[in-house]
Amino acid sequence: MITRQDVEHIVQLARLQLTKDEIGVFTKQLGSILNYVEKLNELDTADVEPTSHILPMKNVMREDDVRPSLPREDAIRNAPDMADGFYRVPRIIE
Repeated sequence: MITRQDVEHIVQLARLQLTKDEIGVFTKQLGSILNYVEKLNELDTADVEPTSHILPMKNVMREDDVRPSLPREDAIRNAPDMADGFYRVPRIIE
């Protein structure tokens, strides 16, 4: 069972500012969630294989074919600002 003091402690750790009414609401909601999780703990999962995904996961990779790239002039043609064939961006570090 989660108490109001537990929720106030969580609020403090999360650096949240909640009203007393909100703390009351969250106390009830968190209590309901924890009760549901406790109910799930009653299930017999001894014969259930642990999984990380419900469906098999597989990376689909394509062959790495060497192809000609876009010419530099075409790549920077629409750049708002360029210098010496490179993109020019605003300075962010002094």
